[in-house]
Amino acid sequence: MANIQAIHSVGASLATFLRNTYPAVVGDQPMPQCDFALVSSGELAGTIDEATRITLYLYRVTANEHNRQQRPGLMSPQQQAPLGLDLHFLLSAWAGTAQDELLPFAWALRQLYLHPILDASSLSPEAGWSTEEVIQIIPSELPVEDMMRIWDALTPPYRLSVSYVARLVRLDPDAFDDAGPVVATRFGWGTAQKVGGAP
Repeated sequence: MANIQAIHSVGASLATFLRNTYPAVVGDQPMPQCDFALVSSGELAGTIDEATRITLYLYRVTANEHNRQQRPGLMSPQQQAPLGLDLHFLLSAWAGTAQDELLPFAWALRQLYLHPILDASSLSPEAGWSTEEVIQIIPSELPVEDMMRIWDALTPPYRLSVSYVARLVRLDPDAFDDAGPVVATRFGWGTAQKVGGAP
């Protein structure tokens, strides 16, 4: 579970992971210089240069349908459950040549296939992640029509892209209510007592 910086933390951590693991050479093939960046809608709508880079764009956030009211074991039933979210990212390639576009793109696809988990050690600390936190990065099939709608809403023309879902991101309430004490009650069987001498 984490605070409200978790959404940005996941995207930034994913870009940092790709940037830090990007190799200079794969096999005998030199890799082009490439940057990896988390971008906003405003940045995509602005002027895009042809520098070789891979961008991550968060285009959708949905409530996780399987964990809407799931509470961690230490929470009482009176406490508000964390908000469970799935983050939908578009990973896109930008370059001036086909080789500079496709080599980093193919490498990024393989890297996310081989390392589909971000744990607490891979996530940036500002979100206050718990030590057991795990975020799965899952490829998702985005229909061509939906993909075109996203790019039609942006200024740059379509770029080679693939979509991923980061799940499960859990946002904590600002504060947890103190749980009440546990009260044990012992019940027994017996005959009912007559009150006030009634027959």
